[in-house]
Amino acid sequence: MTDLSPDRKAASSSTVAHQVFVGESIASASTTDFDDATRGLIAEGPRQVEGRYGQVLWDRDAYAFFDDPAFAQSPPNTVNPSLWRQGRLNNIAGLFEVAPAIFQVRGMDISNVTFIAGATGWIVIDPLTSQETASAALALVNERLGQRPVHAVIYTHSHTDHFGGVYGIISEDDVTSGRVAIIAPAGFLDAAISENVLAGTVMIRRAMYMYGVLLPKDPQGHVDTGLGKGMPGLPTVGLCPPTKEIVDTGEEMTIDSVRLVFQLTPGTEAPAEMNLFLPDMRALCMAENCTATQHNVYTLRGAQVRDALLWSKYIDDSLRSFAHQSDVLFASHHWPRWGRQRLSTYLESQRDAYRYVHDQTLRLANLGLTMNEIAEQLSLPSGLGDEFFNRDYYGTVSHNSKAVYQRYVGWFDGNPAHLHPHPPVDAAVRYVAFMGGAEAVVEKARVSFDQGDYRWVVEVVNHVVFADPDNAAARNLQADALEQLGYQSESGPWRDFYLTGAMELRSNGTVLKGLRGNALGSGIVRSMTCELLLDLIGVRLNGPRATDFRIEVNLNIVDRSGEEWTFGVRHGVLHARNEDSHPRPDAVIDCSLAAFAALASGSQTLEELIAQAVFSLHGDRALLDQFLSLLDVFEFGFEIVLP
Repeated sequence: MTDLSPDRKAASSSTVAHQVFVGESIASASTTDFDDATRGLIAEGPRQVEGRYGQVLWDRDAYAFFDDPAFAQSPPNTVNPSLWRQGRLNNIAGLFEVAPAIFQVRGMDISNVTFIAGATGWIVIDPLTSQETASAALALVNERLGQRPVHAVIYTHSHTDHFGGVYGIISEDDVTSGRVAIIAPAGFLDAAISENVLAGTVMIRRAMYMYGVLLPKDPQGHVDTGLGKGMPGLPTVGLCPPTKEIVDTGEEMTIDSVRLVFQLTPGTEAPAEMNLFLPDMRALCMAENCTATQHNVYTLRGAQVRDALLWSKYIDDSLRSFAHQSDVLFASHHWPRWGRQRLSTYLESQRDAYRYVHDQTLRLANLGLTMNEIAEQLSLPSGLGDEFFNRDYYGTVSHNSKAVYQRYVGWFDGNPAHLHPHPPVDAAVRYVAFMGGAEAVVEKARVSFDQGDYRWVVEVVNHVVFADPDNAAARNLQADALEQLGYQSESGPWRDFYLTGAMELRSNGTVLKGLRGNALGSGIVRSMTCELLLDLIGVRLNGPRATDFRIEVNLNIVDRSGEEWTFGVRHGVLHARNEDSHPRPDAVIDCSLAAFAALASGSQTLEELIAQAVFSLHGDRALLDQFLSLLDVFEFGFEIVLP
């Protein structure tokens, strides 16, 4: 992609010294992970996968710099050596045999897709993010292992990279005809949809930072997410609703002669998640509950905080129930682990890592330390922190401890000075004035930069940027400091956040201005509820402007067996009721769910919808137009590093 930040700098002397220190600390590391990551390789698969717009949606060639002979002895000094090691491991891609009858395609998406050979066909676990990468994975499997029909698809949990590619594996007719079962944990559908709708725009915008979507892929840009290489570009995402939900731990199924035992783990890595055990194959699938990194208790793109204590207890349940019967452990990311003792040690260590962060955060909180103080002092003990699979490649001890604090105590640290602070711009103006003006702040910050105190530079110069966003010297200095922090980061998401921030500061703002964020993909809409769409309208309603506005609407969803709602506005708030109708509505709408989703998301105008056969309106058109004018249109391109 085009480099949007042509003023990128080399690693500073402080950064080089940091990288040397990290490199020396891991120089004698075991090669076992590389042995495991390459074990069972059958075929590499395609280097590129094309998307529906003709774009290269997945491009392994973009990461060819990992094979550059210049980096054979040591990584580039613009990448943390530990993250470089993880990036090399995640760069090992293709079709692999995990165990007899169990195969994985890895490195063709941020996640893995697993194929289990039954008596006559495939059972597919987690069909990737996009239809395109999933289809390419299935083609690779059938080409190398022989053509088989798909009998079942299992979603281990409710994140898009584990269900979005389902229609690259099966068709709707496969499901409606009963040829294919779709199996998921209880609560999957609601969790899969709701997390990405009401706060969808802000989460997607922040995900662009977290996954380095706008960064060039090179040693000064995006190199790895820690969890996988990266996200597919402009993927076709679908969602086929489950035909069977697992509601109890210990529930068993036999599909195409393959026995499956399920363990529900709600509230861990996802609101709806499950592990599964294949007793006859002596194999344990840990979904995304155990991976080759410390995971996120809080994800930086934004989501509800996860329960680290419960997470550790579910891992212990897996250890107790299944480890002694397993010879291999595989997951929805990274590579498998073989041998009962090794996989048991792995489960024990990951269990203890989440429990340690949870317990020690609360211990320190009860001693009176605040969230930031805890994050600064907490680290895993050597027995846990020395394991590469517990390192900060994706989640970090720092932001996970803050998540634990937030879950129990909330955002307020108890200090009344922090109870009602000025918002960023107002505070910035005051800070800069107190510190002697912008020029003085920047001059002092340059000294701190030369001393390698990049965290302080970023913090203090941010006030100048927010007080005067046109101050190029401040923007560029903050960008330079963010860049060095990115180079030093072991965490893929931290690196991408820092480097994306630097890029946008140097370009004087986001390149995404004006890009609307309300549209919902058709693959998601078909599985949505009308209630959630009405909740979305409530989020879009501009309360201050709608304070004195009144309307009552009766809504009939014609393709949902006549599902009826009434909704209206009072006091700047949207209210809605199901199976009820207002006796004197201002307007009556009869439409399909997809048409109402277009109205709710703002992807189509009322004029465009009325022209369609699936939408009819009766009543006060002018009042309904006024109502729609009170709905904010969200844009992906809001500023993050600028006010």
